Amino acid sequence: MKKRPRLLAKVSAVLMSLSLVLVGCGNSNSSSTSSSSSSGSSDKKQYKMVLITMDSIDEHWLSVKAGAEAKAKELGNVQLTFRAPAGKTDPGEQVRMVEDAINQKADAILLAPSDQSALTPVVEKAASANIPVIIIDSPVKTDKISAFFATDNAKAASMAADKMAELIGQKGKIAIISAQPGAGTTMIREKGFKDRVAEKYPDIKIVTTQYCNGDKATALNQTMDILTANPDIVGFYATNEGSTVGVARGIKQKNVVGKVKVVGFDKSKDIINALDEGLIQATMVQNPYDMGAKGIQSAVDVIGKKTVEKKVDTGVKVVTKDNISEIKK
Repeated sequence: MKKRPRLLAKVSAVLMSLSLVLVGCGNSNSSSTSSSSSSGSSDKKQYKMVLITMDSIDEHWLSVKAGAEAKAKELGNVQLTFRAPAGKTDPGEQVRMVEDAINQKADAILLAPSDQSALTPVVEKAASANIPVIIIDSPVKTDKISAFFATDNAKAASMAADKMAELIGQKGKIAIISAQPGAGTTMIREKGFKDRVAEKYPDIKIVTTQYCNGDKATALNQTMDILTANPDIVGFYATNEGSTVGVARGIKQKNVVGKVKVVGFDKSKDIINALDEGLIQATMVQNPYDMGAKGIQSAVDVIGKKTVEKKVDTGVKVVTKDNISEIKK
């Protein structure tokens, strides 16, 4: 019985030693977790951005979206929301979307305005709220923007006119099927084409200009009507993806493939197929993916107070059956 106190003392000493070891191990794990958490967390500030395009139907806008999303993922600190009107003819819906982005205190707004005048007040409102606005593809009538990424549409339209002239031997009647009448892009592509024809090709006559709002079915019907009213027409110029596809379908339905030449705009599966089938002879291919990607990078740079280029030409090329492999990649 007298040995019990010694035994208890030994047991207590062992337990104390064991507890010290466990505490030490526990402190080591805690420090490692904290360090791992600290090193794993990014020092970058997180940004909320909104991308608003003219619609979510044309592959052009889906390519802009893809470029923006890829860049946002690459940067790792951009939460991107994509929005687009259900239709193509209501700039008021875009206005409401920009208003929403302002009210939700977005860090930046990327916008492809469907009407260069209607979107001006809300763009200026965003700027007044210190929200950078990056304009994509089509201009807006204000200088209160942080950057503008687009094709040089006047230059592209001139190139389209030169290609049309080459295809039709610099003479004959042609028609223009355009997109939204209030969109800056539409108007520049139309005016640039007409100016080039007037300047260099006196024997080419533009018999009509019609607007399909980028709708393929509307462009098809307009093409059919124009071909019926003008059996001697030799060419069509279409100013966006929807109008190009609609014209191509009209050419096929009227059985004038190869007889009536078509110069269009943009790249899509339908346009590539139309080139392959000879329904159209050329298309002006832009770089919408770059517009989206560079737009996101520019927004981050603007927020970070870095100097950015205010207006960037994202490039365009004339694609025909001869170099179609370049856009099939």
